[in-house]
Amino acid sequence: MARDLEIVLLRSFVTAVRAGSISRAASALGQSQPALSQQLRKLENTVGSPLLLRSTTGVSPTRAGDELLPYAERILSLSAQALTEAGRALTGHCGVGLLEDLAASQLPQALADLARLHPGATLEVLSLSGDARREAYDAGRVQLMLDEAADVPGRPRWTVRRPLVWAVGQGVDLAADPLPVVLFSGPCTWRASVLEGLEGADRRWRVAFESNSLVGVLAAVRAGLGVTAVLPGNLEPAMACHDADALPSLPDIELGLARHPRTEGDPLVDAVETALRRMV
Repeated sequence: MARDLEIVLLRSFVTAVRAGSISRAASALGQSQPALSQQLRKLENTVGSPLLLRSTTGVSPTRAGDELLPYAERILSLSAQALTEAGRALTGHCGVGLLEDLAASQLPQALADLARLHPGATLEVLSLSGDARREAYDAGRVQLMLDEAADVPGRPRWTVRRPLVWAVGQGVDLAADPLPVVLFSGPCTWRASVLEGLEGADRRWRVAFESNSLVGVLAAVRAGLGVTAVLPGNLEPAMACHDADALPSLPDIELGLARHPRTEGDPLVDAVETALRRMV
């Protein structure tokens, strides 16, 4: 008998991974914790592999979970878009300014799927420096900007909190003193979160590599130069930290969306904003 992936189970799994906790995911979904746990076990039985590593500090995806996650996110996004946009052809142009860390996640795929549903629409995604994103927004080239809440123009239209997770290079000794760290060039919320977390835990550290791009940071971790903090969507399976007590906990970050006032009521911009909110 063919096995099917149920949408409700995939939504439970994605929410648990994003929240980093069964209890927080249950609260977000309006369910009890036992009910959510039962759904996750049912999905694991369907897939045939454990999908989540459970610890006293929360949950994180296993290798099988990491492999399933992008498919689950895309299935949920396509389902929502199909239900919302079926029978309605969208046209026009919408520019989206994304923080690099979000541009490297599943968001571009969600926007590409939306574009395929509406071939008459033109989507332009810009992953630029903070100043360049703001200039594009002010000039009207970008209608939507998704960035750290403190960096979007004006008051965010909506905000959402996302966890940071540790990415560990292969062969890195987490007990090393000082601990080798890979950092984003400052000023940067990610950088501050890493250093404040280590100093709060009385961990000595040294800079092993520094870059102003996510590509450079991930390449350094991939090469085994040290540890860093990333969004869950950018964590490669081989970089997952499986020792919850080896490194201090990291704070959430707040993302926010700004929308150009001149686009109110534009159906295409409405649809793109909805897709962005669903994905984050």
